[in-house]
Amino acid sequence: MFVRMARDRRRVTEATLLAATLSGLPSTLHAVIKQRSLRSAAVDAYDTTCAVGTLVPPGRPGFGRGAAAHLAISMLCGETLARTLPRDHSAAWGAAAGLLIGVINVGVIGRSFPAISRLPLVPQLADNVMFGTVFAVALDRRDRQHGSHGVMAHA
Repeated sequence: MFVRMARDRRRVTEATLLAATLSGLPSTLHAVIKQRSLRSAAVDAYDTTCAVGTLVPPGRPGFGRGAAAHLAISMLCGETLARTLPRDHSAAWGAAAGLLIGVINVGVIGRSFPAISRLPLVPQLADNVMFGTVFAVALDRRDRQHGSHGVMAHA
């Protein structure tokens, strides 16, 4: 019999939403530095979200589809991280997991979609590292605030 610690669903959702919200900061900062304009960086963030929309049938760019796809991918990644991340050194493990997610999502899957493959790879990978790090730190903090390291669950 294998016993593991399950995470509280509400805290996982909160950590995922926070990470999804902040995960675009590295690529946005990159765009601000590269383009030297907040307006251009905002347009870049909008265009990037539209590019993610190509993942949703019928494969056309769109902000609404991109935002929905980003949220769905984030929820899937958050759930996966909640089930797999070790509780010790959570920020480092979250960053490493985020990088792995980025390599798979952006570097492998995303390369099949022209709108995504045109995005600069390193800032997109940095966004994924940010997601994993923020998720892990937020979940760890919420677990500590609630005096919980999970509840016993049978797997």
